[in-house]
Amino acid sequence: MERLIHVRPDMSYKEDAIAYINEHYAYNSAINGVGGLNRYLDDYEGWLEKLAADRVMVPNEERVPAETYFLVRESDNRIVGMINIRLVLNERLQKSGGHIGYSIRPSERQKGYNKINLYLALKRCQELGLENVLLDCYKNNLGSAKTMQALGGVLINEWYDEEEEETEQRYCINVNESVMNYQDIYEPQISKRRL
Repeated sequence: MERLIHVRPDMSYKEDAIAYINEHYAYNSAINGVGGLNRYLDDYEGWLEKLAADRVMVPNEERVPAETYFLVRESDNRIVGMINIRLVLNERLQKSGGHIGYSIRPSERQKGYNKINLYLALKRCQELGLENVLLDCYKNNLGSAKTMQALGGVLINEWYDEEEEETEQRYCINVNESVMNYQDIYEPQISKRRL
């Protein structure tokens, strides 16, 4: 069984982080939950500075405080996923976007990694005192919907996004219930060592 852990981005992951984004481009895959890394491929150090500022920023209608993590596989220290946790929501994110955005490296999908990614994020949300979190996905993104449902996500509404020409779904997860109900499943898959 592979063990995984959330790691706060630092310089030691620069090459793999850039490769992670480039793999999404190579697969023509949507990029979500990366804290804007795709806009900093030529300035990774600047991205790390942005993440530090993101954690302590005062929320406004444009941006909110957030934390971004790499999901790292213990056996080879490879980034297999990323996740972005928005600590509060502004009006825009309450309507679309929610608290959490995530992604899995295209070559590492369908291995159950994103469930662990989301479980670890929910544990962090619990530490932060968030009781319920909102997450969105497009209706045709069955993998993302299954991830949310696997951790207790309840579909609360859906709407047609005219700009994207897609139906979007919104899920709500009760953080404490999810962590309690799924700890026996996901805790054995979490690395206990600190990377």
